[in-house]
Amino acid sequence: MDLEAESTIKVDTAMTIDIAKSCNKLLETQNQISAFEEKLKQLKGTETTLSEQTIPDLMHKAGVAAIKLDDGSKVEIKPFYSARIPISRTDEAFAWLRSNGHGDLIKNNVMLSFVRNQDNEAKALVEDLRSKGHTVKQSEKVEPMTLKAFVKEQIQGGKNVPSDIFGVYVASKTKITTKEE
Repeated sequence: MDLEAESTIKVDTAMTIDIAKSCNKLLETQNQISAFEEKLKQLKGTETTLSEQTIPDLMHKAGVAAIKLDDGSKVEIKPFYSARIPISRTDEAFAWLRSNGHGDLIKNNVMLSFVRNQDNEAKALVEDLRSKGHTVKQSEKVEPMTLKAFVKEQIQGGKNVPSDIFGVYVASKTKITTKEE
């Protein structure tokens, strides 16, 4: 018996043509998706410019905070707040919050890992566990919505918040309410 003949694999060339066509269709589809995503990114940039700069500036120059359009829609400018602590500034941001009486915004999570039947040890203090050689993982964070609300409250209250360490972004946003809403 010829071993070489038995190990030969037969390839259906008609199927490879179908595979190649499908791969080409996939590549074409992926290119179309990329083009649409780029167009969407440009449209979102235009939307932001109109909503946060152009229309608020025009309404400010006109001396109006809200207007009603012919179709019954209402246009008003509302304040918008955003904040995000950059990872590189976390320690500095937490220190500022603590030293300015806002340490309660920081969530301090301690995670302990135990095997079965260690319930009693799990109830012990973190320091006690560390002294016994247990691995203790500790993480601190400020919830994004809590930080946003805090920054808004501080700014509206006329208090100073370091915008660089909290990634503060304040803008006016255009809100259009149609008759149906």
